Amino acid sequence: MQDIKIIKTGALGRITLQRPEVLNSLTPEMLFAIETALSTWENDSDIAAVIIEGEGEKAFCAGGDILKLYKQGMIGNFDYGKKFWKDEYRLNAKIFNYSKPYIAMMQGFTMGGGVGISCHGSHRIVSETSIIALPECSIGLVPDVGGSYILGQLNNGLGEYLGITGTRMGPADAIYCGFADKFIPIKHWERIIRLISETGEVNEILNKFDEPAPSNGLIELVPSIIEVMSKKDIFSLEERLAKKAKLTFGLSSVRKNSPLSMAATSKMLRIPEISKSIEEALEIEYRFTSRAQETTDFQEGVRAMVIDKDKSPHWKHNSIKDVTERELSALLEPIN
Repeated sequence: MQDIKIIKTGALGRITLQRPEVLNSLTPEMLFAIETALSTWENDSDIAAVIIEGEGEKAFCAGGDILKLYKQGMIGNFDYGKKFWKDEYRLNAKIFNYSKPYIAMMQGFTMGGGVGISCHGSHRIVSETSIIALPECSIGLVPDVGGSYILGQLNNGLGEYLGITGTRMGPADAIYCGFADKFIPIKHWERIIRLISETGEVNEILNKFDEPAPSNGLIELVPSIIEVMSKKDIFSLEERLAKKAKLTFGLSSVRKNSPLSMAATSKMLRIPEISKSIEEALEIEYRFTSRAQETTDFQEGVRAMVIDKDKSPHWKHNSIKDVTERELSALLEPIN
């Protein structure tokens, strides 16, 4: 398949995303190919570990290829999206529970669906160029692909803040927030891959190249974020952010993102089960995403940010204050 290369090299199963022109965005066919390879290699005694990487300097993977998803939604074929998310979430859970070392090499952008195929791995490597985020609220969705599970592990409202604002994490920030494990400069990556393929050793080799990670400043903002998020009222979040000069990005995001998505993200991340297991988190995410094309801002968000790129979405609500509890409950109630 032209979009993805899957090979065995020594003791290593190597997956390379090959769509650098679109930041290695994921198609359904790529997801299926990854899942098939993982199933095959799990029972292959010659394979000691799996590594996943992205071609090009700009991105490991900036998310799912939602163009076809949008087009199918516009003609009322919502079953296409439901199947896409089901298949994607099944892969996310498989990666989380994989029995062999799963090494994700995350250069450049790792966002949305890219998080789902990397940040659930057993060995998550960031570099000097890494930028990790869950920006789904900007297109009318909620943090998904199991991202809510990682956010749910963070205390004091930090996970909720990251999910609502889509704040970008640098390498040290990603490690601090539980999205990555080690910082290794890109110049060492090919050597690491060669050594693992030759020896089958993972921890010893990765530890040898691990270095202190540079931050893009998020860690320094954590006390301010905790203070702002200590009040559990999502409906007054904009006013609280406006009083914090250090959180200008958060304020800007809250003013631009889908009010419905931000309110739903807040409510979703407060469901206790979301932090208990990846499976429960994915099930709760699917409650929203399976309904997204029919009843939320998703189609309009994709139009404004991806299709027309006018960056002027017409959201269903003017602000978070306009979102009702009844709407949120309907979007997040269990699916019969």
